[in-house]
Amino acid sequence: MKALQSLSHACSRATLVVAIALLASSCTITNDDSRRGMRTVPQVDLERYMGDWYVIANIPNRAENNCYDSIEKYELRADGRINNQFECRDGSFDKPLERRLDTIATVYDKSTNAEWRVRIFKVIQAKYLVVDLDPEYRWTVVGHPSREYGWVLARDKTLPAATYSSILERLRGQGYDTEKFVKVPQRSSQEGKS
Repeated sequence: MKALQSLSHACSRATLVVAIALLASSCTITNDDSRRGMRTVPQVDLERYMGDWYVIANIPNRAENNCYDSIEKYELRADGRINNQFECRDGSFDKPLERRLDTIATVYDKSTNAEWRVRIFKVIQAKYLVVDLDPEYRWTVVGHPSREYGWVLARDKTLPAATYSSILERLRGQGYDTEKFVKVPQRSSQEGKS
């Protein structure tokens, strides 16, 4: 019985530590002083931005660890907020495409629509900055003020090498260490078709 109480107490402490860490990171993420010169694009047409975006590259993070065929899906809600759904295959192309994370975003800077706040697990609010965007909405780049998170997204599963290189060059200009970006495995949409 005593061993069970000790285990219960240890689990409670671990849960408390995790909760405090999440709240501390939440405070860091939403601190407006942390933006440190991160520039967003001048304007985002939200209706054009909605839909499916393939994750071409990212700075690896726990939520997207070991993902294949990653996809972000955005849907404008009637209340003006944005449903965001993240899906991927876990570990290989042979696994099913499964939902990993559902979040709700709120447009924070309504003059540009390029700065959002994304609520994760109902307790964490993170900045979502559109820092680069193709005029035809064929690709976009999402950044974070800490520069510890970043995503290159595209409407297709591949980007021309020259386009990707120019995106990385502009990210360097925003203070990113572009060596941290890793390409996400995306199966060709033609693969398996006759």
